[in-house]
Amino acid sequence: MAKYVGQFASLLPFQFLLMIVADSAADSFLYGWCSHINYTPNSPYESNLNSLITSHVNSATYSSYNKSTITGSSPDDVVYGLYQCRSDLSMADCATCVARAVTRLGPMCPLACGGSVQLEGFFVKYDNASLIGAEDKSAAMKKCGPSDGDDVDQIGRRDAVLAAMSGGSGGPYRVGGAEGVSGVAQCVGELIAAQCQDCAAEAIRRCVW
Repeated sequence: MAKYVGQFASLLPFQFLLMIVADSAADSFLYGWCSHINYTPNSPYESNLNSLITSHVNSATYSSYNKSTITGSSPDDVVYGLYQCRSDLSMADCATCVARAVTRLGPMCPLACGGSVQLEGFFVKYDNASLIGAEDKSAAMKKCGPSDGDDVDQIGRRDAVLAAMSGGSGGPYRVGGAEGVSGVAQCVGELIAAQCQDCAAEAIRRCVW
């Protein structure tokens, strides 16, 4: 069991996830978001959204990351979506996590043109605007656990975990551990190595300060 030091989820947004956490279920809820723009019930947009969600649930059985676009006869009907599972999850766990996440979206974001759910091991997002583009370093959510104040040993272990995940050669999925403290960081699949490293450095900086 990993010792709980704190938790910092900085998706920047939906591009990077950084956590220093105790062991917990991959489908533990972290946060959700809904667009303020609504679609019309029984519209082509709703039909395309249902198709996108079904596609993601199906593809999660063999791929831990996917992005897709469902087009229509009108630009207003286009739906963009992506999902990503944490790289240490099995395909079976990924598929289960995706299915549970999308079941939250309907009740949480009724008729919303955009919505997202972040679970500990997974996130899913859909929107009527393209999700693929330049880096965005705005923090989507930050949560800190209880602190031991001036415990130098614990701070040192935390810093060692963050250092292990900050290396530029770490790839899109990074883990670190130091005497019972564990951490995980992951970039979204479409980011190139330089973008991933940039997001990682910024998230770690915010985690410390």
